Amino acid sequence: MTQVNSSTNMVSAELGPARAAVAGARSVVVKIGSSALTSLKGGLDTARLDRLADAVEARMRAGSDVVVVSSGAIGAGLAPLGLSVRPRDLATKQAAASVGQLALAHAWGTSFARYGRTVGQVLLSADDFSRREHHRNAQRTLDRLRSLGAVAVVNENDTVATEEIRFGDNDRLAALVAHLVGADALILLSDVAGLYDGDPRKGQANFIPEVRSSADLDGVIAGSGGALGTGGMASKLSAARLAADAGVPVLLAAAADAATALSAGTVGTAFAARPVRLSARKFWVRHAADSRGAILIDDGAVGAVAHRRRSLLAAGIVGVRGRFHGGDVVDLVAPDGTVVARGVVEYDSAELSGMLGRSTTELPDTMQRPVIHADDLVSV
Repeated sequence: MTQVNSSTNMVSAELGPARAAVAGARSVVVKIGSSALTSLKGGLDTARLDRLADAVEARMRAGSDVVVVSSGAIGAGLAPLGLSVRPRDLATKQAAASVGQLALAHAWGTSFARYGRTVGQVLLSADDFSRREHHRNAQRTLDRLRSLGAVAVVNENDTVATEEIRFGDNDRLAALVAHLVGADALILLSDVAGLYDGDPRKGQANFIPEVRSSADLDGVIAGSGGALGTGGMASKLSAARLAADAGVPVLLAAAADAATALSAGTVGTAFAARPVRLSARKFWVRHAADSRGAILIDDGAVGAVAHRRRSLLAAGIVGVRGRFHGGDVVDLVAPDGTVVARGVVEYDSAELSGMLGRSTTELPDTMQRPVIHADDLVSV
């Protein structure tokens, strides 16, 4: 049985499959949270950043390719601008990011220069993942940086991101990057030592060393982020699920334990990847593509598309929301208002408005194909 040292959350027994996969991964994405790099009063903490760079360098010297996803741009820009709290308005966030991104890239470059490493900064927006051409360009850049022995440091492009298109947290960005580069493992480092079934700062909470399936998350209460970041346990669980869909195991650990997390993998919480990863197209539909609208479906259609993996037919549609075109990704919404699936629609919203509730035999020959084919549909 796996045993855990409660003071350090270090696993003391033989590594399970997920931990072993993380420890032996040839290609790794390491996400580092804002709280691990910055403080409200002092800005960037270069001593902590150096220790994290040391851990990454050790993993690279052991034979792994490592991509760093670094939060902290906004936090790094607060102190130089005389700001004492993380701003709420978009313009001030973008101003802080414009200052902080420069400081953050310089700090990473200076730290890795101790080892003769060159750092390349890669700023991405949500749009870069939803558009196939941008997606391929980002992939080529990251692959080439790694082949040249440089350290790619990725961050969200906060200076241009809007509330509508931003990732919301770098945990999700890191999971998408792990899929983008075909990583073998994702390591999330922040101010938490792993997953608990509640908030350990508010009283009794049980540490969960391993998550093998969604059943292991029953009863877990996940909170939002702290003063410096936008993430939190909820975003980390979402990122772990996203990575699992891509076939990537995840280790969630404290940044203070980075050296152990990147070497032995015996700290924190390990999340197993799903046994059969989503196809690249279904992964894109579920996680990366922007939804351009919604199709409202009845209970019968919910059962067909969400539970029996059938194509969506016009007969099960009761309404259309938004304007979209054939080839766009849309949400499928159940009668209770929940989104149950996403898919690539075959028809424009204007065409669908005249097809609502009609059986295939009632439609013209040109409209008898499924509204969304099962191969282009994924439950959420």
